[in-house]
Amino acid sequence: MKLVRYGSKGRERPGLIDGEGRLRSLHEVVADIGPEVYGTRGQRALARIDPQSLPLVRGRPRLGVPFVGIGKFIGIGLNYRDHARETGARPPREPIVFNKWTTCLSGPFDAIEQPAHSTRLDWEVELGVVIGRAARCVGVAQALRHVAGYCTVNDVSERQFQLGRGSQWDKGKGCDSFGPVGPWLVTADEIPDPQNLDLSLDLNGQRMQQGNTSDMIFGVAQILSYLSHFMTLLPGDLIATGTPAGVGMGMQPPRFLRAGDVVELQVQGLGAQRQQVVASRLRVAEDARALVEPAPDEGPATLRA
Repeated sequence: MKLVRYGSKGRERPGLIDGEGRLRSLHEVVADIGPEVYGTRGQRALARIDPQSLPLVRGRPRLGVPFVGIGKFIGIGLNYRDHARETGARPPREPIVFNKWTTCLSGPFDAIEQPAHSTRLDWEVELGVVIGRAARCVGVAQALRHVAGYCTVNDVSERQFQLGRGSQWDKGKGCDSFGPVGPWLVTADEIPDPQNLDLSLDLNGQRMQQGNTSDMIFGVAQILSYLSHFMTLLPGDLIATGTPAGVGMGMQPPRFLRAGDVVELQVQGLGAQRQQVVASRLRVAEDARALVEPAPDEGPATLRA
């Protein structure tokens, strides 16, 4: 199944995409696309519904984050071999883990808002994994049994915040609008092998990233098992599993996003996203400038910093 949420921000309704690619309403069936819906029992219940019996949704409404109940939004860094090579970094011995704050979540076609003090805004197409059943200290062989489904994620990153403001990557990963998710939550039964999916990203119509999840250093099952030994993964938790080569920071010279740029990305079988970059209307508070604005003589941020 391809589960969606459609409508204006904060007022989304549940739906699904039928076999012909048409949006149908689930509003009379479920209150929202939460863990009780995309969990194992919920999926079984929905599987008994004939999509043709559901009302079609007219027009082309906005699509929001395709599911709710996201308690944790976890990122995995440097998890593609070609991405590690382009940054000059050694492949990690263990998964690099960081947080993306849930306030960064946005719909797949919502604008990316560039903070006023941002100078190095970057893109990252990623496979997102959604937990459907609690996982604690699970083995690699059992890990995928805890997956509800998969989705496309753009791990928008501000490299100066990430790499030039101390050792905490989180600061460059969780700004508002830095987590476009969707357009769909595709249930795990439709993705039998998450380690053979093509990913791509275009900037202003030019291909920047082209990869396949087979190039992951740590596969989805390994990531879930690893995380479950440091935290309990709960239904609704979302894990962004890393990005292939082609990010702006890895170009020579680096190319970072500016207002007006358009980013288009997709993961095979999981749908496409499109975002335009806009300048934030919010400004740095005058008495906070010395704290949050970058120094004017900084060199370029790199993962070797």
